[in-house]
Amino acid sequence: MRVAVAGGTGLIGRHVVTLVEQAGHEPVVLARSRGVDITTGSGLDAAIAGAHVVIDVSNVTTLSKKRAVRFFTAGTEQLIEAGGRAGVKHHLALSIVGIDRVGFGYYAGKLAQEDLVRRGGLPWTVLRATQFHEFAGQLLDRSPGPLAVAPGMRVQPVAAREVAQRLVELATGPAQGRAPEIAGPQAHALVDLVRQVARARGRRRLVVPLPIPGGSAARNGLLPTGEHTTGVQTFAEWLRSDGAHGGSSTGT
Repeated sequence: MRVAVAGGTGLIGRHVVTLVEQAGHEPVVLARSRGVDITTGSGLDAAIAGAHVVIDVSNVTTLSKKRAVRFFTAGTEQLIEAGGRAGVKHHLALSIVGIDRVGFGYYAGKLAQEDLVRRGGLPWTVLRATQFHEFAGQLLDRSPGPLAVAPGMRVQPVAAREVAQRLVELATGPAQGRAPEIAGPQAHALVDLVRQVARARGRRRLVVPLPIPGGSAARNGLLPTGEHTTGVQTFAEWLRSDGAHGGSSTGT
């Protein structure tokens, strides 16, 4: 089976490509570095030809609502239109737990993406995941100087590889619509995770929580609710194995 992976060179995409290969399928990477721009459609028809499944884990690094909506709208529309022309049987998109409860600008882009996938006319699945373990380090990297800030929220981080494994499992089965969410095994205060990463990297940084309006509902808005799949690797285990070495700036 031929599986096209949009964003296949990013943090989650690299895992997806590897796992698709290990499952005995043929991955096709859709990325600018491979001559494909999903936001304009350049090179997309040729790359997606013969694909049975599209897994969209594409990403843009931005806090801007306008930029996020523009990126995810353009990319999703192009992927669905090209998928229709190519006879794709299953369109699978990775999304984020809590995007309809937390009003971050980036999440407006993910909501727009989900809406387009639902209305796109192809059999579809959307998998919402919590933040990857790498997220705390990304926040630290984005705060130059001696002071770092982190939203005063609770998160339930999950291993990127475990999310990729779930995506591949879903991609090789029938479309499910909204699949059960996936989250890590433990919930934490996000500011505590950023402090742990700073210590693991040997950095003297003052990490302070950024107040979140909306009370407890907002502070807990990124946690899974109802039925969900639970990952295995804890944040502490990840930190001991990978976290002190930084990581990709991509991911949810």
